[in-house]
Amino acid sequence: MTAAGDADWILALNGGSSSLKFAVHRASPPHARRFSGKIDRIGSTGPVLTFRDTARTVEAPDHAAAGDRVLDLVAAEVGADGLGAVGHRVVHGGPDHAAPEPVTPALLADLRGMSPFDPEHLPSEIALIERLAERLGDLPQVACFDTAFHAGMPPVARMLPLPRRYEAQGVRKYGFHGLSYAYLMEELERTAGREAATGQVILAHLGHGASLAALRDGKSIDTTMSFTPASGLPMGTRSGDLDPGLVWYLARTENMTPREFQTLVHHRSGLLGVSETASDMRDLLAAEAGDVRAAEAIELFCYQTRKWIGAMAAVLGGLDTLVFAGGIGENAPVIRERCCRGLEFLGLELNAAANARGEAVISTAGSRVTARVIPTDEELMIVRAVHRTLEEARIP
Repeated sequence: MTAAGDADWILALNGGSSSLKFAVHRASPPHARRFSGKIDRIGSTGPVLTFRDTARTVEAPDHAAAGDRVLDLVAAEVGADGLGAVGHRVVHGGPDHAAPEPVTPALLADLRGMSPFDPEHLPSEIALIERLAERLGDLPQVACFDTAFHAGMPPVARMLPLPRRYEAQGVRKYGFHGLSYAYLMEELERTAGREAATGQVILAHLGHGASLAALRDGKSIDTTMSFTPASGLPMGTRSGDLDPGLVWYLARTENMTPREFQTLVHHRSGLLGVSETASDMRDLLAAEAGDVRAAEAIELFCYQTRKWIGAMAAVLGGLDTLVFAGGIGENAPVIRERCCRGLEFLGLELNAAANARGEAVISTAGSRVTARVIPTDEELMIVRAVHRTLEEARIP
């Protein structure tokens, strides 16, 4: 494929622990989208490629193979020489990567060394980057770090209450969903103005993975996820915050190994663990009337979200704007309503009709706090970062 300046398209790859979202956008601003899709259930039986409202099973035993399927599709859509660059969402940037970077052998070596920081994502992300290098040769690839958005958090927010030697090893709060939060802040300023974007803002990215971020003057002040994406809110299959004493308790009572505990908190907990039936909020909402476990899983999710909104408002010293995003935040009015129930003390009054319709503003005209729904777009942020990074690399 051709060099970045000679081709029309940028491919954005957004890998999860068992999924790979992709989108192809114009290389030049405003980066119009050509198409997008997703491969789910990577590594399990029957991975599914969803593209243009159709779904079919594909061979994708790992993320590298999923990357092959995406490249085959891209070649069919825009031609073998259509791509100018590829951008990757890299979940964890560790202490040293606070901005997008061109992929180099040195960066890959650094990411391999950081794999213990995020064994759920980094190894598969590295394998995907390497497979694309095999297929695409010297075509530029850019790593976009989800942790970068939170790099400027105050020291007290980054600190974990552990012996100092661990901090020297990079053990601290990092925060995630940074690409989503960066997009939401751009959209908040575009739609509501700079005053709103620089006020006291809480962003709620609620999806299969879920977190909140508190922002002042457009900068991250605190966030719910910490050293890993398993912390904070309960999620689809992740536990959220737990008593660390459980590690020793389960080791003694069930002979649970560290690897088994890792699997428990990342893949068997959260909504799935409490309901024992489903990790998808849509399935739980459909079942809650007749299934007490589904109802309790939903109640726990909304309770914890509401509690964290209160905590983030305390960090900010007040609240001006609350933004809902992510698959749940954008598409589940009943969850938004339940998460906001009881937050009247902050000055938040929800407009039930506007919320049910999924309007951009879902608070009442008299509400002191403005509640908004903003669809997020991590892939577009990746494309923008790729374009900016490659343009800057040409400056002498």
